[in-house]
Amino acid sequence: MPKDTAVYTHGHHESVLRSHRWRTAANSAAYLVPELRPGMALLDVGCGPGTITADLAALVAPGAVTAVDAAASVLDDAREAVTERGLDNVRFAVADVHALDFPDDSFDVVHAHQVLQHVGDPVQALREMRRVCRPGGVVAVRDSDYGAFTWYPEVPALDSWLELYHRVARAGGGEPDAGRRLYSWARRAGFTDIAATTTAWCFTTPEERAWWSGLWADRTTASSYAELAVAGGHASAAELAAIADGWRQWGAEDDAWFMVPHGELLCRVQTSLTTGAAVPFNAEAPTRGRE
Repeated sequence: MPKDTAVYTHGHHESVLRSHRWRTAANSAAYLVPELRPGMALLDVGCGPGTITADLAALVAPGAVTAVDAAASVLDDAREAVTERGLDNVRFAVADVHALDFPDDSFDVVHAHQVLQHVGDPVQALREMRRVCRPGGVVAVRDSDYGAFTWYPEVPALDSWLELYHRVARAGGGEPDAGRRLYSWARRAGFTDIAATTTAWCFTTPEERAWWSGLWADRTTASSYAELAVAGGHASAAELAAIADGWRQWGAEDDAWFMVPHGELLCRVQTSLTTGAAVPFNAEAPTRGRE
């Protein structure tokens, strides 16, 4: 089976987990919540520190949730998040979304938040998520779109940041503008019943500005992203420090506003009207996940 060839751009520095731990089902998976029912079996792909996982587990309890991530280290954080909520219906495993170690038709819901932008072949990843989802179930994916990020006031250093981030992420095999590509990838993976929507995060209060600008300033100089930028020859340490200063400058502006748009899909796994069997994958679909 294929294995992931992409590098996870962000890594698991504290500044990254600071962002990931803020995420909940309400602010990051609201498009999926109406589909959930008690007793469902759910797979959470790329669970990270588990805050969304815990919310989803509470919504489908007593149904079983399986939470997987490519990084074993972050699963300890996820276990803690679930334990703090008093949930006992979640199990954890290390997994590669390109080759999930689960039988066909194992889950009613397969969920992945901010995952496909970081994998080597998002179409293959979607095929695997489709394979392990039962007929009539849903595959739910949501990814941001860096090229559509918008902010005010204009700070030149943030233009430099966005251009640099695109170069670093793509050099590692990812696609930072994943949000706009989700629908195309899902069609290539063989889905035919796809509900596409978009929602956004918006940061503008003094507390939100301080949090968002602070974590990106720290991430720009101290995370795996910073290491990849320097090691790959994309930026010097001094250039990264200047970008971090730009983030702090933006965050200090009383009128500052930042929008992070997301593409999101609910892909329903179809059944045959005559046999009830899942519709087979399109063997002719391209396997390359990126234009």
